[in-house]
Amino acid sequence: MKLTFLGAAHEVTGSCTLLEACGYKILIDCGMEQGQDIYENCHIPISANEIDCIFLTHAHIDHSGKLPALAKDGYEGPVYATYATHKLCDIMLKDSAHIQEFEAEWRNRKAKRSGEKEYVPIYTMEDAENILSCFKPCDYGKEYQILDCIKARFLDAGHLLGSSSIEITVTENDQTRTFLFSGDIGNISRPLIRDPQKPDKADIVVIESTYGNRLHGERPDYVSQLTHIIQDTFDRGGNVVVPSFAVGRTQELLYLIRDIKDKNLIKNHDNFPVWVDSPMAVETTHVYSNDMMDYYDSQTLELLKAGINPILFDDLKLAVTSDDSKMINNDQTPKIILSASGMCEAGRIRHHLKHNLWRSDSTILFVGYQTEGTLGRKLLDGAQSVKLFGEEISVRAHIEQMEGISGHADKNMLLGWLANLKNTPETVFVNHGDDSVCDEFAQQIMSVLKFPEAVAPYNGAQYDITKHVCIYGGNRQKIVKSGGSAKISEAFRALMEAGKRLLRVIEHNRGGANKDLKKFTKEIDLLCQKWDR
Repeated sequence: MKLTFLGAAHEVTGSCTLLEACGYKILIDCGMEQGQDIYENCHIPISANEIDCIFLTHAHIDHSGKLPALAKDGYEGPVYATYATHKLCDIMLKDSAHIQEFEAEWRNRKAKRSGEKEYVPIYTMEDAENILSCFKPCDYGKEYQILDCIKARFLDAGHLLGSSSIEITVTENDQTRTFLFSGDIGNISRPLIRDPQKPDKADIVVIESTYGNRLHGERPDYVSQLTHIIQDTFDRGGNVVVPSFAVGRTQELLYLIRDIKDKNLIKNHDNFPVWVDSPMAVETTHVYSNDMMDYYDSQTLELLKAGINPILFDDLKLAVTSDDSKMINNDQTPKIILSASGMCEAGRIRHHLKHNLWRSDSTILFVGYQTEGTLGRKLLDGAQSVKLFGEEISVRAHIEQMEGISGHADKNMLLGWLANLKNTPETVFVNHGDDSVCDEFAQQIMSVLKFPEAVAPYNGAQYDITKHVCIYGGNRQKIVKSGGSAKISEAFRALMEAGKRLLRVIEHNRGGANKDLKKFTKEIDLLCQKWDR
């Protein structure tokens, strides 16, 4: 049994882990990196058609975004995920494919003029549709026989509609071990969805650490907090602009705004408009409005039983076309604008920031985690001006952040999730956190819970679970930056991957004949002498 960490190791995005057991190769998540890249993610060390099956914890692009690329490379096996994750991926992966195709078209127009090489998109809409046809919807709590020696069970992670932690139980050579992949563990007492379900058993745990060194504090009153920000902004005559993740966070905010409107909490601004300006958010809102009874919390179910749609209300306006979007900024009425992307790195939100950042009467309200290096983080950190569409924009708007509404569990919640295990796991692997946070949280697990081993692997790190040894420690070399862009060439990346393959070949020769090992060693020594300069 082996685990190889291929992404989101000492970083927050790009989750991807390879489990090898019983002669099978299983991928858990295959996400796209977003925001600042600190360590180079690894290429999957096997071809796509060698992967026997894929487990997907949830639909967010940093966990699902590279799945269509596997289909492009020939993967035709099953993708196990919840029904809601499948429905959301149908929106998100197609949207991502559209972006890839649009970028390729734009780059290739420039390439033709300059004589440069044609740019090939990471994947196309056809690739997205092909991988979506591979999905096998699973229910929470039910045990599935996946392969002859492998079973799986999905637990509600409470992070997003349909999000999961996944137990994978492996029996190999009369040894049985349960691997537990946390996915992204949700915060508690959030709108619409249930609290995270705590696991009761695991021998090997892979756990996220997004907020592994922070506490959310006492749960705030979301409605009161949001009401205060809206009232103050409207009284100044400005707009409340919310960079919001199209899937999940937008729908939670609509739930809160519906409550505010139902209770008439905003004074002197009756019937204020609320715009959702993101085609993907609009589609997702329709998914949430359909039959998702198995995923909602008790309060939402009570609303539905009473005939109340929890996220729709009068004066809610959905912008789909670019003309719809432009019309929003032509209207001087104080309004709420919910637009993607949530970290302000792309999408229509950048146009709304251009129209509102310079206005001292407007508010930019952040409602989710902002990765280091993103425009959202820069604004939260107090940037005085930012560049948008080639224009320098002064930041005069009020920059606010809703406290406690994060979609991720904090440090104590993560520790409590682990503490619910009725056995002591052999090893806890910590991933999906900022560089230093992964190490900090691993130390917390050992010092607070007294677990024997918690480690924060680096990208490429490989562990033999049966022998309890680290085969390869991973790539600890940070990407060198110059002028804000990576300086590592494609040729050097290929060389790094070749080095990792060499280490794997060395490990595969463990126990070989001494004569062959000595010959192999001599060949490596000669190679090193030639290139050690």
